[in-house]
Amino acid sequence: MDHGNVIVRFDETSFSYGHNKPILETASFSVRENAKITIMGQNGAGKSTIFKLITGELKPNEGGVHTGVKATIAIATQVMKQENLDKTIESFFSGAFTEKKYDLPKRIKNVLDVVNLAAPLDRKIRQFSGGQQARLILAYALIQEPDILLLDEPTNNLDAQGIAHLTQFLIEYPKTCLVISHDATFLNSFTHGVLYLDSYTHKVEQYLGDYYDVLGKIEAQIERERMKNAQLKKSIQDRKDKINFFAHKGGKMRKLASKLKGQVEEAEEEMVDVRKEDKTINDFILPAQTDVIGSIVKIKSVGIMVGHEPVRKEIKPAISVRKKQRLLIKGPNGIGKSTFLAAIAEGREAGAVISKDVRVGYYRQDFSGLNFEKTAYQTLEETMAEPWNQEIYATAAQFLLSAETLRNTVGSLSEGQKGLLCYARFVLQKPGLLIMDEPTNHINFRHLPIIAKALNEFEGAIILVSHAYEFVEQIKIDQTLDLGAL
Repeated sequence: MDHGNVIVRFDETSFSYGHNKPILETASFSVRENAKITIMGQNGAGKSTIFKLITGELKPNEGGVHTGVKATIAIATQVMKQENLDKTIESFFSGAFTEKKYDLPKRIKNVLDVVNLAAPLDRKIRQFSGGQQARLILAYALIQEPDILLLDEPTNNLDAQGIAHLTQFLIEYPKTCLVISHDATFLNSFTHGVLYLDSYTHKVEQYLGDYYDVLGKIEAQIERERMKNAQLKKSIQDRKDKINFFAHKGGKMRKLASKLKGQVEEAEEEMVDVRKEDKTINDFILPAQTDVIGSIVKIKSVGIMVGHEPVRKEIKPAISVRKKQRLLIKGPNGIGKSTFLAAIAEGREAGAVISKDVRVGYYRQDFSGLNFEKTAYQTLEETMAEPWNQEIYATAAQFLLSAETLRNTVGSLSEGQKGLLCYARFVLQKPGLLIMDEPTNHINFRHLPIIAKALNEFEGAIILVSHAYEFVEQIKIDQTLDLGAL
């Protein structure tokens, strides 16, 4: 595809959330018209911040952010805003335009076809599932037909059919698109290049090529940096050994030691800051509650949505989930998977009974179970019967959550960091039952094999909903409940 003039340009741009949280330092890059660009970086590196700087929601501390003259911008955020939940479909989409559109119903139908969703105009947003709301957020951006389309984790909560529709749309979209996503297969289907945020240096590097090509280039560059550092470390150590030897001699030997000292300082300045965003979480163990025997949860019936009506379906024979067993819940967006998991976790599902005194760890796809006003440290501390400072910090570090990060409120963390915080909570909580609703949402794909390994080794029971099929294939599933087949 031919790309036109530059439509987005960052010029020596710096931005920080206060002195302790720098995000960008003199970042310079440009994006041309019609390009499809992926934004990569570790959780918390500032990917969503880049979007906010482009839309003007945030202003840079130094430098500039420029977009094409009269270029229109639309963004699909990760989560539906609370103020939209009580709007009807029609009133929600009317907010996408500054002027009244007399053909709005037709436009809504067309854009909902793109995201593979059917919805009556008078239905309220809160009546849709998390996956359906994700499609509505996406459709809200698409209906504006912007010159610059910004998509923040657009595949989260989408089933395979939804991802296929989105992929085809992006391939055919005739304008500029910037995407944040951890879905490697999805990204590789349309990406022309990558903007790579280094969370350690706070710089932005630009690469051309499809997603897997760029990953290969980055891995090769990291290996070169590591090799250079290894050679420099050896050279530095050799010189330091000589300095120690010559420093105790007199005359010329002492002068030579002084010269070598200068060479060591120069070599240390040449050491490369190897990227830290490629660092994965360490292997970890999810400790399970030990005083649980027999069936942990028994499911006899489930409430699902058929059309727009709730219907209760019997499950015969009833499903019993015991220690070391994993139950996968399947079904299309909107059938009620998240509602079902929430009801089980909160003890209000009439058709499911959790054994007495079982501790439940619950991963909500939207993190609404976390108190966004509390610090990350308090969020970990509250899971423990007897909080121990050292264990909290050590567990957090396993999930790349630094002592500084723990002092921040949960609301200020990136979505990826919130996800890792949930896993740290499970380690400290030692649950007997894990209920996991889209547990790969927002998580860097590099972490997923390690998380899958920990879930497979977990001694308790797991109930899982996930549209990330590559992740599910890594989990040893014992039973499957397909709500769409009831």
